[in-house]
Amino acid sequence: MSKLLDVVCHTTGLGFAAIARVTEDRWITCSVKDSLDFGLAPGDELPIKTTICDEVRAANLPVYIDHVEKDDKYCNHPVPVLYKFQSYVSVPIYRKDKSFFGTLCALDPKPASVSTKEVKDMFSLFADLISFHLDAIDEKAKVTEELKEELENTQLREQFIAILGHDLKNPIATTRMSADIMLKFSKEEMVKRNAAMIKSTSFRMEALIDNILDFARGKLGEGIILQKKEDNALLEKSLKQVVNEVKAVSPEREIQVEYKLEKSVNCDHNRISQLFSNLLSNADLHGDEKTPVTVNVESLNGEFKLEVRNNGSQIPTEAIEDLFKPFYRDVAKTGKKGLGLGLYISLEIAHAHKGNIEVHSAEDETIFTFAMPLV
Repeated sequence: MSKLLDVVCHTTGLGFAAIARVTEDRWITCSVKDSLDFGLAPGDELPIKTTICDEVRAANLPVYIDHVEKDDKYCNHPVPVLYKFQSYVSVPIYRKDKSFFGTLCALDPKPASVSTKEVKDMFSLFADLISFHLDAIDEKAKVTEELKEELENTQLREQFIAILGHDLKNPIATTRMSADIMLKFSKEEMVKRNAAMIKSTSFRMEALIDNILDFARGKLGEGIILQKKEDNALLEKSLKQVVNEVKAVSPEREIQVEYKLEKSVNCDHNRISQLFSNLLSNADLHGDEKTPVTVNVESLNGEFKLEVRNNGSQIPTEAIEDLFKPFYRDVAKTGKKGLGLGLYISLEIAHAHKGNIEVHSAEDETIFTFAMPLV
């Protein structure tokens, strides 16, 4: 606002200009340009009844005075005598809701031509600009407060998800252990079938919870934390465990895996297994049930690569762009929906390993390839 007041004084030749908040009982300076040593600074007040701005507020009309001594209305007015000015302007400022805010005013002890059309248009325009600025400040404050509240609510939701996911781990472990006992000691086929179903479901629930926890951690700023280790035997064992878990969920699914781990891989085995589990489960869900899912795992030429192939319908190009977004799900696969976090978490794990996941989908085959540098 100071530049606006500079323009007012420069254009009119008046030595003092101010933006004032004016009410029925108060006159308060909001911004000021004072070349006259008038003695007012932002936040200072004048007695409301000693100002012409009070009359502007009451009448809702601007005041322009070129020369007080020659003005029929203000030549004997007490305010010019009190403040010793001869030229004066006061223009009302209205808010967006049409309420009165205050005035844009200016004065000088010497006469000046302020009642011209050009000056009136300028003051009118500046009053509108000030009104717009005030509304923008209020809107910004409102949006900032709403954003702060939404951020707090979001953080609470994410903390709740994280706590809930963590607390669900124990009952799932108990459920799986009970299913294992039933499978081991029961002789009834119906009990064994149901126990196997409970066990496979527990794997699915655990995977969902892991994805929820990782998503919550990522949104809370902790991100994917890695515990890297060079142990190819352990890595292969972890990947084989993932294959067994998927087979437990889909016993009819044929999964063919080829391992070529010739170079040492420095990675977080649990995270790579989690990534593999999401890719393999995705292939199992969307692949042709009559054809096998094939997996190639290799560490060659300075790169660790994990490739999952399945036959089935081609993924539309526009859908590929959304696959790795959180909560994305294939609406065509009704009855087989997850949370839509698996591929999102997998990509986060890939990025944490300085790698990436690429997708290639043709008419009869889809390939997901995770690759990361060995160094």
